Amino acid sequence: MQLLPLLLTSLFPVASVVQSQSLPTQPASGVPSPKTTEVKVILTAKQSVTRQQIMSVMPAEVRATVRFYLEGKIRQWYSRGDGRGVIFFIDAKTVDEAHALIDTMPLSKDDLVDHEFIPVGPLVPLTALIGGIPASQ
Repeated sequence: MQLLPLLLTSLFPVASVVQSQSLPTQPASGVPSPKTTEVKVILTAKQSVTRQQIMSVMPAEVRATVRFYLEGKIRQWYSRGDGRGVIFFIDAKTVDEAHALIDTMPLSKDDLVDHEFIPVGPLVPLTALIGGIPASQ
């Protein structure tokens, strides 16, 4: 898909126009932030944790992951390319909501992984294509 990178690149100059409009929730940097629709959670095995420790908890972790997926709480999951953990996309509107879910999972309960929580949402610069702020905001 060659069109998407071109579209995104062409919209970055528009971001300053969109930013000048009264958009809700702007972080300190002044860049408009999207409405959070999911939280990306990156789990990384802690440096001091052995593969054996991870593997001993893995059956319970897989069951919890599948259960949360079937309940619609985990929308997607991926293995990290470096083999050091996983990435989940959690159906959550806040980082706290995602944190509460992840904290119940076996690897987290046993303190074997570090977490990075990143709220994500729609591409804000796309609002310029429809003439401003979407009606749902």
